Amino acid sequence: MPNDRSDSSAKAPEPSASAALAALFSEESRVRAFAAVALGAGDAAQVARAAGLSAKDTAGALRRLRDQGVVVSGRDGGLVVAHDRFRELARAGRPTPEVAQDPSVTGDDGPAGIVVRTFVRDGRLVRLPARWTRKKVVLRHIAEQTFAPGVEYPERTVDEKLRAWCEDGEVDHVTLRRHLVDLGHLRRSDGVYTRPADDARTDTA
Repeated sequence: MPNDRSDSSAKAPEPSASAALAALFSEESRVRAFAAVALGAGDAAQVARAAGLSAKDTAGALRRLRDQGVVVSGRDGGLVVAHDRFRELARAGRPTPEVAQDPSVTGDDGPAGIVVRTFVRDGRLVRLPARWTRKKVVLRHIAEQTFAPGVEYPERTVDEKLRAWCEDGEVDHVTLRRHLVDLGHLRRSDGVYTRPADDARTDTA
């Protein structure tokens, strides 16, 4: 007979970060316990008093909060909120910039493709090349993947789109925006930005 054990023992897909967080705080006792810790309750007894929970409910709530890493022990041993964990979950749930299927991304080892893959990882700008000709290639790639030709974008929208490229990188979105304007990849007028329709490809040297 065929062995069906492999099917039954297969792991269920892990929930997304946002789904896991929503499930964690779907229970009122965990919300109240978390709020107590956030407001300064440093141990289970203090949490129980501040949250109005029984010792049993407090223990269960704190166990789940610790399991998810949102509450940890601080340097003095007291309970604290793990703000780094929330930043990690926020990054995990943030969509990466859309990347079109072009030779620079899909594996063409031409000069431009090599340059882009060196300085752009997982849809993020790691850093800008020091060499000017390569910098122009990377900036052109970002402009092409982010802004449609002829479409008007308010500065706030431009900044939001460029922040996605700069997440965890060495370049901030203001510097990136300035480079795109200086190179003519974006034109600015009265706080509105447009990518020229005749934006010609820049080759690397």
